[in-house]
This record gives sequence, C-alpha cells and structure tokens, in this order.
Amino acid sequence: MSFAFSFNATDGLARSGVIQTPRGQIRTPAFMPVGTAATVKAMLPESVRQTGADILLGNTYHLMLRPGAERIDRLGGLHRFMNWDRPILTDSGGFQVMSLAGLRKLTEEGVTFASHIDGSRHVLTPERSMEIQRLLGSDIVMAFDECPALPAGEAEVAASMRLSMRWAQRSRDAFGDRPGHALFGIMQGGVTPELREESAEALKAIGFDGYAVGGLAVGEGQEAMFGVLDYAPGFLPKDKPRYLMGVGKPDDIVGAVQRGIDMMDCVLPSRSGRTGQAWTRRGQVNIKNARHADDPRPLDESCACPACRGYSRAYLHHVFRAGEMISGMLLTWHNLYYYQDLMAGLRDAIAAGRLDDFVADFHAERAEGDLPPL
Repeated sequence: MSFAFSFNATDGLARSGVIQTPRGQIRTPAFMPVGTAATVKAMLPESVRQTGADILLGNTYHLMLRPGAERIDRLGGLHRFMNWDRPILTDSGGFQVMSLAGLRKLTEEGVTFASHIDGSRHVLTPERSMEIQRLLGSDIVMAFDECPALPAGEAEVAASMRLSMRWAQRSRDAFGDRPGHALFGIMQGGVTPELREESAEALKAIGFDGYAVGGLAVGEGQEAMFGVLDYAPGFLPKDKPRYLMGVGKPDDIVGAVQRGIDMMDCVLPSRSGRTGQAWTRRGQVNIKNARHADDPRPLDESCACPACRGYSRAYLHHVFRAGEMISGMLLTWHNLYYYQDLMAGLRDAIAAGRLDDFVADFHAERAEGDLPPL
C-alpha cells in the first residue's frame, strides 16, 4: 500500500479524512502523542494505542544523540525498537537545534551544534536528517528546516524562510523515491502573509506528500497563531494533509481544526500528567491542590479512561503528593485519552456537519470550570 490522503467530509474549512499508510490508517484530524526518546513518557505503547492514537511522533535530534540512528537501524528500526507497529512521524531535528541558541552555528550547509548530553560536536544537514530518518524507518519524514523564535524582525524571518526552502529542495533530493514512505515540507514565514505565500509556492514547486505549517507556537501567542491559520492553510494544496507542528492546548487544537488543519502534535498531555495537571472537558485540574484530598469523584465523570474508571481525585492527589510513579502514569493516560476523545468528537462533528455546535459546547463546558468539591 502506498501513502495516500483523502477527506470524506468537510464543514466550513475543517476536514475529516484518512491517511493511508502501509502500517495502518491515520484518522484525521489527528493528534500525535510525542515519543521523544522512543517512548511516550509514563506509558506503554499498547496503552497509548488504547487511548485511540493512530500515530506517534519521534524526535530525530534526541534519537541521533542517544541511542543513535545507526544502532536503532541495526536493531530493526524504530518501530521494533519501541514496540509500536503503527505509523511514526519523525521531526527533522531543526526545531531542537534552534532551541540550543548559543550552542549552535548556522551556515548554508547546515547546523553544527554541541550535544546537550555530553557536549560532543555534531553536524546536521538536510542530507543527514534524511539519512537519520531513513535509518529510523519513519513512515512520515519531515524536511529539514530552520525556525526562528518569535518575535523576530521581518528581514530575519524572510532570510530564515528562504534558507529553509533551499534546504527543502535538498531534503527532497536526498529523500529520493521511497514507496510507502512520505516526505512533508514545512512552510515558514512568521506572521507575514506574503512570506507565508512565498514559502508555500516554493514547497509546491518542489512537491511533497504533505505540508506542515511551521514556525508557530514559538512565542507568538494564540491570537497571532490563529491569525496566521486564518490564511496560511489556504496557500497549501487541498488534496494533501496539513500538519500544524507543536500544538497544543485543547482550545488551540479546536481552533486549528476549524481553520483546516489535519494533524497536530504536542508534549503537553504527557508533560502535564507528570506535573499533576489533568485536562478535562471543563478545563485543567491541578491535582496538587488540597481541595482534592477528600474528593471521592473521578477527574471527569464522563471519561472512560482507566484513571477515571478506577481512581478518585483523593487517590490521585495522594500518589502525586507521595511522589509515586503511578501518579504520572494515570494522569498521562487520562490526558492522552482526553485528547484522543476530543479528536474523535471533532471528526464525528465534521462528518455530521455540526462542527459549530460542537465547538460552542466545547467552549461552554470549559467556561463552567471544574466542579467544586462535594
């Protein structure tokens, strides 16, 4: 089976569809849990699948440093290595290298940087990024790009975007012809419509299997992000998946889907779970708060995840305060379940032509806030 995308329903700009891959279908809109170092923290792979996830995201930068792409390849590839037989998307490493700030040197050829683990020196280029992702066995490969943090001057954003477009061509050339595997290009251009359109035209001229809207969720705020999403997806081909990188909070996701985004990823549900934060239909719950110490109710009465079916807020408060590992496990399981339940609700609403009603209910429940203790 080759890589293919189709959408079976639309509602406004929102689309509900399916990405076909040799390793299985990806239902869209899709949220991808992040498995940075070949694991979704605090979760077993089969547990992640049980939440409804069709695809995971792996991290090129972290995996190239530890345990090494060549080692993973010798051990049978990333799917076998981490015991996940469904699709995997890997980012290119560009965003992580950008975040190293003073530890990197950027040139036309690529980026030289010092490892955050041991200070060893490495060079990451479009060609090396494609090689690493091939060794990992990624189903969806991301082109190598450079992503400036916002706010940034328009001249800086323009220069960075044009460098990324040159790297996109080199990524395409290095990726070659790999049936069953897909390469996504990444649109850049900050918050400037003309630069976003220029980037999209350059990517379409090269030709990719999917297109990401990059350079957002890097400090610009939700209003500015939505401002870009009001027009940027329209610059991209309608018949290809659109991926918003690094987003985000539930209301970010809902707003992105309304604007035509098909795929998203974020560390937030797992990171929040490890720090005592639960995402529910009524907003965030901070399980650390003393108000939960005697509360026999579940996190969310409407949730069917193991944390909500079997454990009280009082128990979750206790194990978090006690520093027990099960706290991060249960809260992460709940958060990932909630995110996937949200995506399923969005898909169903689009298919039924009632997305506006779904979104109105979503915001109304969050406005009510978490219920007070009994």
